Amino acid sequence: MTNDENHSLMPEHDSHANLLKKVGGLPTKPGIYIYKNDAGSIIYVGKAKNLRNRVRSYFQDRPMDAKTKALIRYIHDVEIIVTDTETEALLLENNLIKQHRPKYNILLKDDKTYPSIRITNEEFPRIFSTRTIIRDGSMYFGPYTDGKYLYHLLRTLRSIFPLRSCDLPLSQQSINAGKYKVCLDYHIKKCNGPCVGYESKEEYAMHIKQAIQMLNGKTRDVERMMEERMTELSDAMRFEEAAAIRNRLHHLREYVAKQKVVSTDLIDRDIFAIAVIDDDACIVILNIRDGKMVGKRHYFIAQASGRDISGLLRVALERYYLESESYPAEILLPMDIEDAEYDLSWLKEKKGASIDIVIPKIGDKKKVISMAETNATFLVRELHLQRASRDQALPRGVAILQQDLRLEKAPRRIECFDNSHIQGTDYVSSMVVFSDGKPKKSDYRKFKLGSFEGNDDFAAMKEVIRRRYDKAPEEIMTLPDLIVIDGGKGQLSAAMEILSGLEHMQSIPVIGLAKRLEEIVLPGQSDTLLLPRTSTGLRLLQAIRDEAHRFAITYHRSLRDKRTLSTELTEIQGIGEKTATKLLKEFGSVKHVKEASKEAIIACIGKAQAEKVMQALGISEE
Repeated sequence: MTNDENHSLMPEHDSHANLLKKVGGLPTKPGIYIYKNDAGSIIYVGKAKNLRNRVRSYFQDRPMDAKTKALIRYIHDVEIIVTDTETEALLLENNLIKQHRPKYNILLKDDKTYPSIRITNEEFPRIFSTRTIIRDGSMYFGPYTDGKYLYHLLRTLRSIFPLRSCDLPLSQQSINAGKYKVCLDYHIKKCNGPCVGYESKEEYAMHIKQAIQMLNGKTRDVERMMEERMTELSDAMRFEEAAAIRNRLHHLREYVAKQKVVSTDLIDRDIFAIAVIDDDACIVILNIRDGKMVGKRHYFIAQASGRDISGLLRVALERYYLESESYPAEILLPMDIEDAEYDLSWLKEKKGASIDIVIPKIGDKKKVISMAETNATFLVRELHLQRASRDQALPRGVAILQQDLRLEKAPRRIECFDNSHIQGTDYVSSMVVFSDGKPKKSDYRKFKLGSFEGNDDFAAMKEVIRRRYDKAPEEIMTLPDLIVIDGGKGQLSAAMEILSGLEHMQSIPVIGLAKRLEEIVLPGQSDTLLLPRTSTGLRLLQAIRDEAHRFAITYHRSLRDKRTLSTELTEIQGIGEKTATKLLKEFGSVKHVKEASKEAIIACIGKAQAEKVMQALGISEE
């Protein structure tokens, strides 16, 4: 990667025209592009074989899905990193997406909670199941969604190949030093005793190689090698050893006979299929080796509606082969994907041989894709059933609140707003979220308000409601089941003035919660609703209101402290915000700085800066 070709494009004005002008100066080399919003947060990471053409395409009039349209509205800055190859760009894109999880990238939820088979990177490798992936040169196969099948596979491997089951740190040096003794596995002929030198490193490596071929579905090659070895031993009149291999060959053929035959042409294939239900998608990958199905993997994708299906497939394909160590001769897809040549190029580079992408329309290959689609549909439906099962168990407070407010839908997600200020200064608002009656702090939001002057709670409520909900529906992380406004009729009317103009918010109930007598104010109604003091629903509303108030007060205090910081410490000649922040972190307040000793202040910010502070604050240097 060429680090000297790292560019940051900061538009002089917040407009696509200025941004597009700078895009024209991008190089035509491969690399990645990073889109940021006006807050500097990464919202999308992409790769390209031609950076200028790819980035420019976002600002041209062309068909695009709803998610891409939403992304373009928030692009404020572009950064690029030029790479030497397209494969480098792909690897870097994958790492950055995993690190930053940008809002508009397709994020795959895979099945890593399922166990895999690990072959360790040792002189005498071990084979066992694991749920932890350690990138130390070890090989991994799976993950396996069926635990019984995994157990059967490991047991079959050990019945076919004499592999060690111990965890001794075997090395040729420790074996030569005679550190170990054979265990029971040697005596029952499950291991050939490499720990004491009864089996050479080369012989053991051959068994590992055959086990890898078997896990990759190359059982015909393993059968041929075992048959040849059995013949050699028989010709040499080593009949006992030949009989042992004959027994292992029998176990291998029993295993092969139980595998599902999918095709008769014996070409290695991976089959991709996708199913979408509502906002969820599932992509299934079936692995066919020597005509038999040897493995299956799947990915779930949330918020899939509004996205291009072929784009989902392409992301899954790239992610799968970035993590895979087995590559087929042919990949079957249900539809074309954009820039398929790009993927074929780096796949060919990884495999060291050509790979074909085929989109079958009829025949046996189309039937195999249909089988994969059936699996994907089953998995995504199963996900919905699991979700529905969880949703049926309503917390008591949520169920009671639904009854008290006569809501059509249970208020599983409640968003509550509160304002905070002191005589119209440092105006802020908070939004807290309760999910199933419990705080969901990851969804809390705080707003610094400034679209009005003076002390105006109604204008403050209008601003925060507009900023939260005046967006396209797909840009709002999740719509609430109930909106609670901390305040009486005035604040509720201000909020409804904004919400009534938003089509996607029309069906969401809104209430106000007045502090006096804990009255519930309803839109368009003069009478308020008084719930019994013992109501579990009322207690839930009070908890939400109190949390919103606490969150708003905390944010307001932090802004006020910053303002205090700027007026008392940063106005000192030669003292910047960084130094002032150090002092506040160390001593807690300006008052405590004044009470601190000379030595403590010097230890915090150094002698030169300390003298300026002590002189400005009138601190004695004695």
